[in-house]
Amino acid sequence: MKHFKFASFFLAPLLAAAVTTAASADAVLTVTNGERALEMDAAMLNALPQVSFETSTIWTDGLISFSGPSLRSLLDQAGISDGQLTLTAINDYEIQLSVDEIEDNAPIVATLMNGEPISRREKGPYWVVYPFDADKKYQQEEVYALSIWQLSSILKNPEE
Repeated sequence: MKHFKFASFFLAPLLAAAVTTAASADAVLTVTNGERALEMDAAMLNALPQVSFETSTIWTDGLISFSGPSLRSLLDQAGISDGQLTLTAINDYEIQLSVDEIEDNAPIVATLMNGEPISRREKGPYWVVYPFDADKKYQQEEVYALSIWQLSSILKNPEE
């Protein structure tokens, strides 16, 4: 019995990591535009045109390479060209963002960090990231607050 406890003590973290990685690979991002809901997994997101950049963030150390589709191209796939959005994370954290604030190549929905899928522990599998080092306009508290990680859904808010 001691061997079992010893083995499970060391194997449990490995099993948890394997489950987290598998869950991240299967994670679905839902983009809803009225009655239309587009569900995209990592393979579908990675099939869209990719934007890559290196930047530092206030949550990580050093320069990191991020890549993924631009948020704009993802919204185009869902037929969203105007209005207000609600972006929601796995833990139900939400942000509000106007489509007018989204540029062609910023932000991106990062699916890769330093060339690897982003684990939940590293703020993945999908993280809205701006090229913070590219321009002072991205180094604002308001922009940092829009960099939602563990993104699970994007909803076009109904017109009021």
